[in-house]
Amino acid sequence: MLRVAISQLTTHYRRFVAIGLAVMLSVMFLAATLMVGASTNASLGASIGEAYRHADLVATSKNGEPFSQAAVEAASSSPAVQDSYAERSSYVTFEAGGGEQFGRLRNAAPTPLEGAVISSGSMPSKPFDVVIDVKTAQHLGLAPGSTLELHGSGPVKNAKVTVTGLVQSTNDPFSASAAQLIAGPSVLNAVQDSGAGFSGLQFTLKPGEDVSAAKDYITHRMEAAGADGPVLQTAQEKVTATVAMLSAGQDQLTIVLLAFAGVAILVSTLVVANTFSVLVAQRTRELALLRCLGAGRAQIRGSVMVEALVVGFASSVLGVAAAVGLMSGLVAWARTQPEQSFATLAVPPSAVIAGLLAGTLLTVMAALVPAKAATAVAPLAALRPADDATVRNRRGKVRLVLGVVAVLGGAAVLVFGSVKVSLPVALLGGAVSFVGILLCATLFIPTVVAWAGRLAAPAGVPGKLAAVNATRNPARTSATAAALLIGVTLVSLMMTGAATSRQAFNSTLAETYPVDLAAPTAVSGPGTVDPAQAVKRIASLEGVRAAVLLPAVGQLADASTPDGGTTLYAISGADASAVLRDDKLRPASGTVYLPEDSREGPANITTAAGPVTLDAKVLKTRHVPAFVASGSITSGSLPDTPGMVWVKVDDAVSGDRVQALQKEIAAALGVPERTVSGAAIERATFNSIIDVLLLVVTGLLGIAVVIALIGVANTLSLSVLERTRENSLLRALGLTKGQLRGMLAIEAVLVAGVAAVLGAGLGCVYGWLGAQATLGGMADVVPTVPWLQLAAVFGVAVIAGLLASVVPARRAARLSPVEGLATA
Repeated sequence: MLRVAISQLTTHYRRFVAIGLAVMLSVMFLAATLMVGASTNASLGASIGEAYRHADLVATSKNGEPFSQAAVEAASSSPAVQDSYAERSSYVTFEAGGGEQFGRLRNAAPTPLEGAVISSGSMPSKPFDVVIDVKTAQHLGLAPGSTLELHGSGPVKNAKVTVTGLVQSTNDPFSASAAQLIAGPSVLNAVQDSGAGFSGLQFTLKPGEDVSAAKDYITHRMEAAGADGPVLQTAQEKVTATVAMLSAGQDQLTIVLLAFAGVAILVSTLVVANTFSVLVAQRTRELALLRCLGAGRAQIRGSVMVEALVVGFASSVLGVAAAVGLMSGLVAWARTQPEQSFATLAVPPSAVIAGLLAGTLLTVMAALVPAKAATAVAPLAALRPADDATVRNRRGKVRLVLGVVAVLGGAAVLVFGSVKVSLPVALLGGAVSFVGILLCATLFIPTVVAWAGRLAAPAGVPGKLAAVNATRNPARTSATAAALLIGVTLVSLMMTGAATSRQAFNSTLAETYPVDLAAPTAVSGPGTVDPAQAVKRIASLEGVRAAVLLPAVGQLADASTPDGGTTLYAISGADASAVLRDDKLRPASGTVYLPEDSREGPANITTAAGPVTLDAKVLKTRHVPAFVASGSITSGSLPDTPGMVWVKVDDAVSGDRVQALQKEIAAALGVPERTVSGAAIERATFNSIIDVLLLVVTGLLGIAVVIALIGVANTLSLSVLERTRENSLLRALGLTKGQLRGMLAIEAVLVAGVAAVLGAGLGCVYGWLGAQATLGGMADVVPTVPWLQLAAVFGVAVIAGLLASVVPARRAARLSPVEGLATA
């Protein structure tokens, strides 16, 4: 039977091209999904974890207190430590670019642990040397050789430093808004308070040292030296913890990526099993004939398994290679974008091994079921047509019961997982319910296609025959539709999930960073800029969507805000709608809005007309000062108290343009540039990270689309080929070539259209519930339906179905009726 298997592979290789493509693309999907996880972690390590990407271990304080010199020495002198870096940092101001600038200064790390990359010049080598990031240098017109005077809270009032080099700008969203300066300890001693301590520690370990044991040992030494609650983590653990901190304390990123892997495995199983089932089912009579000639059941199954093993392994190798190529292309393209230069490709061994094993095993398992079915009955019985599963026979009733139980049970679990924000539970429920739908497909899809066939009645005889064919052979119709139903459901799921997730991300960012840029107006006096005119000038700047002026109308009588700010500003409802990102943040009359962690209870306010007490509402953000709705305080603005300007920028504005806007806004208002603050740069950086993640998901989406198209092409092509005698009989009865082609085309369009509509509806429901299960703990998830994208999927599905029937229909039309009727 080995010869039979090899003969099948060489003689009927066309049969295996389609199955090979399906396996290859399914493996490509799975391998690429696993590569997404590794690449995402690597990209986050190059952005959020950029500062400690070279470290084996990172030590931070659980309570935020700096480490003492004794704790640093105790940790650095541990036997397992090879190199160590105790970070000191301080915020400083300096004059450059025509105004006062704000920056973050840190000490340089030893070479093995230094995360900054020199772009030009050199790292500090003398006591008062400093390097600065390229972005800031270009913005302020600085270059190696420039001098700066740094102002801090240390003993030296003006620390004069020389710029010796420029380093690549940071991709860390927490540091991107300030100028980045690196210097030696002499500069830090001059501008930083004595005894300020060390904000964090990084270590590289000696070769062969156990990371877990080193963590425990260093922790004990630091605690013995007086450190309170040191937390030691690997660089990857630190990145994961930071991401978890951004997502309500849950590592949702890892859960999402694992869910993608689970979905990939499920889809691969369904598509490969469906395609191979059609292929082997077509050969049922051939296998039965071999048994009549003396082949045993085990030999028949063995020959099919050999075919499946060879096709599965070869296709898996091609699939893994294609996944590497796809991910390389996506990451390379992302790195060409200025805001996404941190994108990093990672190909873990698990992606290669899992791809090869999954593709091979799935192909073998998919071939085993139909091969066993073909040998489960007597050879002569297998030569006769088998009854299809319907609600009128036992097979159909069993399938119906199992399908309904799976649909109802899976749907309940899916809803439960979404409500409880448990993605693994929701994923299990979604998979079970979808399998139930596929089990019932034979029972309802042909009927739905027949109903849709009424739309083809105006096409005459071809249209009527196409509608009748849907119910005359339910198994063939269901197999054709199932391939596309799987693909369209997955595509729609991803599209809806991505759109809903992006909306949830945007809502969370808007709630955390409601104001893009904010700046105080200059204190009124001779020669000062008129704030109203300045706001008009700001509103006309490139990249600015809106700018409004908030007058100062009162002072909080107690220090109720976390940053000690006491000035109260007023804004109208129209202005709030124009500049605030958070659509839910609209000031109501008689309420004071305070930043996060402010004191609860009524707020006592001092106004120009006397004291006033208003109800207070504490927001979920610290990035706004206290404010009220215009009209809540009628005494007017406070004399000699600067107002504030809020600015909303366009969504497409880059971080570089935001820095330029800060300078232009400061010039328009006549205030130092360092006073122009806001979250626009952080927002742009976070959005660039989200864009990278969604870009990779879009790549997976493209793979899913191709899988769906290959699946429907396989089943349509095979179904047309197995109907050679049937089509020839129709030709003999008077059907013309054009009518035959039209019949097959209409049938393909009907099946594809029904599968696309059902798949889009299912995908929308699964996508929304999946997004709720993933992000419900950190954001309000509102269903978002990407109508245009779904319409495009429907169009592609219908066109794919039409194209899939073209070649077989032409072959059937060119075959003479006599030759076709003589086909075995």
